[in-house]
Amino acid sequence: MTFPRDFWLGFRAGLPFLLVIIPFGIVFGVVATEAGLNVTQTMGFSILVIAGAAQFVAVQLLVENAPVLIILATSLAVNLRMAMYSASLAPHLGQIAWWERAVVSYFMVDQAYAAAILKYETSPELTPRQKLAYYMGVVTPVCPMWYGATYGGASLGDMIPAGLPIDFAVPITFLALIVPMLRSLAHVVAALVSIVGVLVFAFVPFNLGLLLAALLAMVAGAETERQMTKRAAR
Repeated sequence: MTFPRDFWLGFRAGLPFLLVIIPFGIVFGVVATEAGLNVTQTMGFSILVIAGAAQFVAVQLLVENAPVLIILATSLAVNLRMAMYSASLAPHLGQIAWWERAVVSYFMVDQAYAAAILKYETSPELTPRQKLAYYMGVVTPVCPMWYGATYGGASLGDMIPAGLPIDFAVPITFLALIVPMLRSLAHVVAALVSIVGVLVFAFVPFNLGLLLAALLAMVAGAETERQMTKRAAR
């Protein structure tokens, strides 16, 4: 079976993400098993949810014995960005078959979106089929490695030295994704407000401060965009 050139371009774009995906997955596997999940449950979490940030939040709330509704609401709030990703990709992939869109939806991860949307915006001549091939190329090294790293952390976590700083991958992953996407003042304002909000509301139990910070960031970003549009119209 041969794959188109765009698939291999996407595959190559996805390879650098392994530098953070591997330690990220290992950390989750270790944290999940330390929280009381067995290997099967941990793998089910990564395969069914496949959203590292939401998984970390859910496990932390499970450890804190948070109510189920709080866990679900917080995890969904963390993953609201996926809805924005979908809306952003719809003009590019909306013409492919429904089952192909379902596959893309399952593999909607931060790394794939970041690489794909940058490619789509810089290569508007690509057809929907080429864009799909590129997207699937990106996720091919990323997602299977996420499963493998999770399994490694869950099954071999006790063998990892306690002082090994593999948790560095969590913040670096999101910094590497977010910084290139701060392309307007509204983006920068939203990012700054979210940072300040998380710090200010750190005392709120069950990570609900994260929800408050996200809400304030969206409002601030939207208002900045509105003001910029008004000034441009003048």
